[in-house]
Amino acid sequence: QVQVVESGGGLVQPGGSLRLSCAASGSIFSINAMGWYRQAPGKERELVATISGIGTQYVDFAKGRFTISRDIGKNTAYLQMNSLKPEDTAAYYCKMRARATFSLQYIDYWGQGTQVTVSS
Repeated sequence: QVQVVESGGGLVQPGGSLRLSCAASGSIFSINAMGWYRQAPGKERELVATISGIGTQYVDFAKGRFTISRDIGKNTAYLQMNSLKPEDTAAYYCKMRARATFSLQYIDYWGQGTQVTVSS
């Protein structure tokens, strides 16, 4: 199996920064894409950014403020968030599109989420 664990969330003041991390472990053959999503209370989960061998993609609200990166050797993804706003408050989830060693297919593995609260 593949486990995904996020970390780095917390309480930050408006205008502040946070760096989220997402580590995958277990029986991993390879990971071909990583992504960050978020879900605010009462709202649907939404895409924030993705990274793969093709490159990076950001949704509009993340452009210029958030940066996604990865360390392939560590099976880890990062999300650097700057100039945070109260509306960025949400649970942030990581998704790894991975192939386990016992499988021939790539499937999506999700973490449990890390809470980000932007408030003064």
